[in-house]
Amino acid sequence: MLSRKNRLILLKLLSLFSVVRGYNILIIALAQYLASIYILAPDLPLRQVVFDLNLFMIVVASALIIASGYIINNFYDAEKDLINRPRKSMLDRLVSQRFKLSTYFVLNFLSVLAASYVSFRAVVFFSAYIFGIWLYSHKLKRIPFLGNFVSATLAISPFFAVFVYYKNFDTVIFVHAIFLFLLILAREMIKDLENMTGDLAQNYDTIPILYGAKVSKLLISCLILLTLIPSLLLIIKFDVGYMHYYFMGCVLLLLLFLVLLLKSGTKRHYVWLHNILKLIIVVGVFSILLINVDLVLNRIL
Repeated sequence: MLSRKNRLILLKLLSLFSVVRGYNILIIALAQYLASIYILAPDLPLRQVVFDLNLFMIVVASALIIASGYIINNFYDAEKDLINRPRKSMLDRLVSQRFKLSTYFVLNFLSVLAASYVSFRAVVFFSAYIFGIWLYSHKLKRIPFLGNFVSATLAISPFFAVFVYYKNFDTVIFVHAIFLFLLILAREMIKDLENMTGDLAQNYDTIPILYGAKVSKLLISCLILLTLIPSLLLIIKFDVGYMHYYFMGCVLLLLLFLVLLLKSGTKRHYVWLHNILKLIIVVGVFSILLINVDLVLNRIL
């Protein structure tokens, strides 16, 4: 049996893990490695990519900054989250705001230290990334659509860092990036519908609050329809191996999403829609393996 003190320490660790959303960070780190192996540097030996210390430091720097970004976002949204996510907020509050801020600065310092191993340009990039996340959390997230756009841009920035490192400018990479960006942007706008109660209470000027849920749904529908374009291109025009089955599934899910979006009207509906987009993104990470199944099989056998 754990003592009361040990239980409290365990709860605080769980609270910190909840604040930084450790599960999201693990998925992003895995996505960076899989994208490097199968999309950005497919011609390099697997061992050379996996054991590349520069790539590892880029992934570490990205993970630390994302964790610090969740902390500063949680700091600014503490009151709003208490309304929108009361259970999660109660867990998050087990760690003091002072400790969160201290952790935020330490993580940012360590991320820049990791980036300095790669190059001075990496330090500049990740320093700008840190500033961008702070500016978004402090100011930009309250601006309709611009906040959503910046949030989606920040979400794909870790992949941009790896893209710049490998200097691979194939068209298929840009199509993948557009697909992911549009999905994340649509998800950010769904979150605004999902969090209307807390946003209204805290005077956040989001699209559904300023212009109504119908306008927000129309914009999200347009984004989903635009997402179908890179999906179809990746199925028809580009060689993505067996991953084309993933994009076929995406087309069907996105069409279902549109139907459900038109019928939605409650927070529960918006949570389901949010989870559909999250499922597409997470499954997409593991589906990268399907681009070159032989590479996987050769390493297993």
